[in-house]
Amino acid sequence: MKTPLPLAAWLLGLLAPLAALAQAGPSVQQYQLANGLTVIVKPDRRAPTAVHMLWVRVGAMDEVDGTSGVAHALEHMMFKGTPELKPGEFSRRVAALGGRENAFTSRDYTGYYQQIPAQRLEEVMRLEADRFARNQWADEEFGKEIEVVKEERRLRTEDSPRALLHEALNAAAFVASPYRRPVVGWMSDLDAMTPADVRDFHRRWYVPANAALVVAGDVEPEQVRALAEKHYGPIPARPVPPRKPREEPPQQGLRRIEFKAPAEQAYVALAFKVPRLDGLAPGPGADDALALTVLAAVLDGYSGARLERALAQGPDRVADSAGAGNGLIGRGPQLFVLDGVPAPGKTPEQLEAALRAQVARVAREGVSEAELQRVKTQWVASEVYKRDSVMSQARELGSAWAQGLPLDSDERLIARLRQVTAAQVQAVARKYFGDDQLTVAVLRPQPRAREDRPRQPPPGLRH
Repeated sequence: MKTPLPLAAWLLGLLAPLAALAQAGPSVQQYQLANGLTVIVKPDRRAPTAVHMLWVRVGAMDEVDGTSGVAHALEHMMFKGTPELKPGEFSRRVAALGGRENAFTSRDYTGYYQQIPAQRLEEVMRLEADRFARNQWADEEFGKEIEVVKEERRLRTEDSPRALLHEALNAAAFVASPYRRPVVGWMSDLDAMTPADVRDFHRRWYVPANAALVVAGDVEPEQVRALAEKHYGPIPARPVPPRKPREEPPQQGLRRIEFKAPAEQAYVALAFKVPRLDGLAPGPGADDALALTVLAAVLDGYSGARLERALAQGPDRVADSAGAGNGLIGRGPQLFVLDGVPAPGKTPEQLEAALRAQVARVAREGVSEAELQRVKTQWVASEVYKRDSVMSQARELGSAWAQGLPLDSDERLIARLRQVTAAQVQAVARKYFGDDQLTVAVLRPQPRAREDRPRQPPPGLRH
């Protein structure tokens, strides 16, 4: 009689052929236009739809002090017109084509997307190429839109004690890295921002050699290439501005901040500096980054994972909730964050000690093969099944390009993840969680003023 396989191992075996089948599907094609624009195409003919995304390798980390938030402000202004389009007309035209569209800004990149019936691809390509090259608007439009951006900051950051705490945590954890600044920008910088700041940022960074067009869906690669040549090809080539290194210096001791804000519950976040995944070639930094990601999943990667079982269950629980996450990928330095909400009668200090004790336990005792199999299975499953979404496929490809990773990085990550051992997880738990890598932020709840009221999203708020 055969011994039954553990469920996680059985699922991993089941998903292996599914992953192979996904890799065997239509391959990704990549081209480069004469002006430097990268074109990436992924055919997927299961539905008559296409996703058109334009990625620009510029984000909040490319700003300079005094203009924080300008990358995000420019994203808003890209919807405000060209010599051919009035403010808001871009969105109206995409809607008339039966499509949906939006945009996003991060520390590392900015992206614009439309999902439309496949036969409408050329029309959105023409619209996007026009605004990429010829974004144009009156100063009065900027004056109105910057108020929308400021209200977005109030709604999503200033009205959220935890968002404010994480903003302060990043500012304390990073000294030289531009990751210390919030993507939305400091309010004083938004108050002082001018139309010239935004136009200069567009002129500097929105050049073909700093951008990639990603198209996924019911398309033919050669047809997409021809359309890209037609609509993006005429944009004049310009050099990408040089980027100076802004390396984060080694931390020399524990940093701690106390943050007071109107809130119902206390909250604690512990941020440890860890290596990022810089390429996918084997090496100490990449191996450690992957092992740290597995460690985060062992601690908080599924219902009933270690932090939930040890800290947030039972009558003597120390936390109402507890979590863990690893940054892994980015153009700048990364953090491994442990966080949580103390249970009634427990202090942030008790929860901080309990969170660190769980990592110390892994460093001392290691992790089981069953835990490893479970988190690996879940990662493989998410990588395979998200390919059912054309939007997810396009985002994967664009993100990989923006981060300087190969276009098959998702498959490579799965392969590398499967190779992470229990010994590697135990080793990183021992290596990266000392005081010299740590910044602690504690939210101390304050009484809420009577006049405080939840804000409503401002008109025109995107994302």
